Amino acid sequence: MTPEEAIAILWDYHHVKQELRPAELIFILGSNDIRVAEYAAELYARKLAPLLLFSGGMGRFTGEWAVPEAELFAEAAMKKGVPGDCILIENKSTNTGENVCFSRAVLEKAGIPEPSSLIALQKPYMERRTLATLQAQWPEARVAVSSPPFTFMEYLTGELPQELVVSAMVGTFKGYWNILNRDFPRNSL
Repeated sequence: MTPEEAIAILWDYHHVKQELRPAELIFILGSNDIRVAEYAAELYARKLAPLLLFSGGMGRFTGEWAVPEAELFAEAAMKKGVPGDCILIENKSTNTGENVCFSRAVLEKAGIPEPSSLIALQKPYMERRTLATLQAQWPEARVAVSSPPFTFMEYLTGELPQELVVSAMVGTFKGYWNILNRDFPRNSL
């Protein structure tokens, strides 16, 4: 097997390929890829949900950003046409588990009933881990997980070079493996 074939297998494995249906909420988990926020705006424009919740503080790849991931993502979505009054922000989380826990608290504080259906958006190689986390921490919600529809080569950019993305994909796979084997701290899913 060539390295390119192995990368393609791992890239494909991380995608859960779920059909997107209208939901009550689009839940966007922060990252170092603003294209996830732009994709959220596209789904909002397609009327797949009336409300967007951006979640993310300062993460491993974004610790030097001037503002938390959620705030930057929300700004990008508004530039793409999402009205500010359709956006909620959770800007303290630092991992997937905290994204879910802290975001549920944002909904509660805002007086918004927890949605029974949501679309969760994340980087392409985080789909499977995001789904596993939501199934563990928000099991009562009907969830569809998605990401911007890129091939591996389309995903790469100057800020996201192949070496970084492959390393992150392998790390995410290891994290998912730990989730499957219940070898993880509950708040860091």
